[in-house]
Amino acid sequence: MILSRVLQQLVNGLSIGSIYALIAVGYSLIYSILRFSNFAHGSFLVVGAYAGFFIVTAMSIPFIPAVLLAILTAGLAAVTTERVAYRPIRERNSPTLYFIIASMGIAIFCEHTIVATIGPKFRTYPRVLAATGVDLGLVSMSKMDVMAAFMAFLFLIVLQYFITRTKQGCAIQAASYDLQAAGLMGVNVNRLVGTVFLIAGILAGLSGVFLGMKYTVYPQLGYLTIKAFVAAIFGGLGSLPGAIAGSLLLGVMEAFIAAFLSSQLRDLFVFSLLIAVLLVKPGGLMGKYVEEKV
Repeated sequence: MILSRVLQQLVNGLSIGSIYALIAVGYSLIYSILRFSNFAHGSFLVVGAYAGFFIVTAMSIPFIPAVLLAILTAGLAAVTTERVAYRPIRERNSPTLYFIIASMGIAIFCEHTIVATIGPKFRTYPRVLAATGVDLGLVSMSKMDVMAAFMAFLFLIVLQYFITRTKQGCAIQAASYDLQAAGLMGVNVNRLVGTVFLIAGILAGLSGVFLGMKYTVYPQLGYLTIKAFVAAIFGGLGSLPGAIAGSLLLGVMEAFIAAFLSSQLRDLFVFSLLIAVLLVKPGGLMGKYVEEKV
């Protein structure tokens, strides 16, 4: 039945799109404050995936507390990265290119550190949810996908409340317009940037746990963040609503292409979309394209 197949792919796309949204929001948050694309963001995802795996398997902690510990570990990794690698660059008022180079170096360093210490082999999460799916009438979903989508939307709603309703969230909004001006108005810039990296790391860690459960855990798992980065650009890099909308749309389009055309065309479509957006509408769906002035 065509309708059932279409609805199933829509649900599948929204499920993976919600995971993309967690990652893309982290990219957009950091870009909105520091104006650079943090290519080390995938490392925080990998830290969360490995932390969740070892906490569940080695420490025998129940799943929900294990997830909370895993995302906290990823958040602390992100804060440490900002403190050690990015803050010295920021305090010297170095060009944005320095941040990008540093983020690439951190990503490579983290990947090879994991290979050298933990090892390159693939690891599989133990089954924490029943294998049976959830029947929604014309469509069905695995319980893992349902939980992943629910947790993703829950965290995004909490983030939206934090950004719009709290003092620190208002400071982040102000800093997204002008970080230096926010500092002159009394905002603790170091604390604010640390908070942004903590949030980005937590969201990446959560996505890492669910991607590790859906697939496997391995040192190159962070490469999946490339699609979330494309989604952030598609929605408008620096725009949180744009990152969410772009991620959901990208997830749905991927699902339809894989189901109705070919799964081999899925990645080709993603990167063709990236090129098209950069050529036609660099600001994305909800972002603004601002030219640099001298």
